[in-house]
Amino acid sequence: MKVMVIQGPNVNMLGIRETHIYGNMKMDDIHEQMKMAAQQSNVEIEFFQSNFEGELVDKIQECMGSVDGIIINAAAYSHTSIAIRDAIAAINLPVIEVHISNTYRREEFRQKSMIAPVCAGSIIGFGPFGYHMALMGLFQIFERINAHKAAQAQQNQ
Repeated sequence: MKVMVIQGPNVNMLGIRETHIYGNMKMDDIHEQMKMAAQQSNVEIEFFQSNFEGELVDKIQECMGSVDGIIINAAAYSHTSIAIRDAIAAINLPVIEVHISNTYRREEFRQKSMIAPVCAGSIIGFGPFGYHMALMGLFQIFERINAHKAAQAQQNQ
């Protein structure tokens, strides 16, 4: 199995930007922890970060046929981007949305996610640990998919 982690605008500034909201952990440290968890489960993991909406859309589209699932922190684009929403809807892959802060305790404009309805799930407000939770969520989804495939294979015999 292979997972792509897609990070949106300003996520590269974690550990520097508004540490009272996002904490002191840097994006690279989050990625290192995710690599260790993925290795323990024999899952390949890749990372991509961009501050540009179109590059995020391109990366989501490139995932079709090359990965089994996506973890995305689209950051501010979560609340504004129909293009990212449409890209997620088009690829037919399990996608889990992550937000480090509890967006429901923040400004009103951050309380609505455009991408949540097309994601398999959302993890909000658990800090950097939310990425680990998202990875565990994808592992569960992969198990369900594999069990379903096995059951169908048995029925076809």
